[in-house]
Amino acid sequence: MNAEKSPVAHNVDHEEIAKFEAVASRWWDLEGEFKPLHRINPLRLGYIAERSGGLFGKKVLDVGCGGGILAESMAREGATVTGLDMGFEPIAGCPSACAGVRDSGGVRTGNR
Repeated sequence: MNAEKSPVAHNVDHEEIAKFEAVASRWWDLEGEFKPLHRINPLRLGYIAERSGGLFGKKVLDVGCGGGILAESMAREGATVTGLDMGFEPIAGCPSACAGVRDSGGVRTGNR
């Protein structure tokens, strides 16, 4: 897609996307720079599950999903999750990280 003709080109911070692309290989490192995100994820998941009346059988759109940490957890709870992110590299790691959730709902990923 030609970024200059894209209607969202003016709303995208390419430097921010590049920052997360650069650390994408470490997204699922539980002791790395995303450790706080992994640690708070059960709280986020619990809040969403409580507010939604449970995730089993629900369809969820995770906009700005990054590496899919929350998307993977929601799928394990039985939701069918579609994760979207402007970066490619963070999402590219999710299929391997999310491989075990296919039976419990599933995660589809995509970008741009």
